[in-house]
Amino acid sequence: MPNPAETNRDPAIRVVLLPRDTNPQGTIFGGIILSYIDQAGAVEAHKLANRKFVTVAMREVVFHQPVFVGDVVSFYTRTTKVGRTSVTVQVEVEAMRASDPTKVVNVTSAEVVYVAIDDGGHPMPVQDK
Repeated sequence: MPNPAETNRDPAIRVVLLPRDTNPQGTIFGGIILSYIDQAGAVEAHKLANRKFVTVAMREVVFHQPVFVGDVVSFYTRTTKVGRTSVTVQVEVEAMRASDPTKVVNVTSAEVVYVAIDDGGHPMPVQDK
């Protein structure tokens, strides 16, 4: 897969992580990154349809590099599959180091599956026919 920073795409979201986001080891808590992955994927899903989406699966999240306070973290997304009621989104996560802004590292990636729901919480078609 090409490096998202090299494709000149805009990230779905970009954040600077703060001291409140750290774990006891002094790096950013993995759950914070997972939350942003979910948000970025939802931004991508909403590009397809003005629907309510719920997260039903987040697959294969492996952290390759830590994230530190002050790093600028970018979440790049792309839709990989659209089903009748579901959308699958690939999310790539990169961190630009606060200590050296020329250094960008690949933090993790995930495949996230969302299901479109109606006001009653029941699955509904992603797109109108």
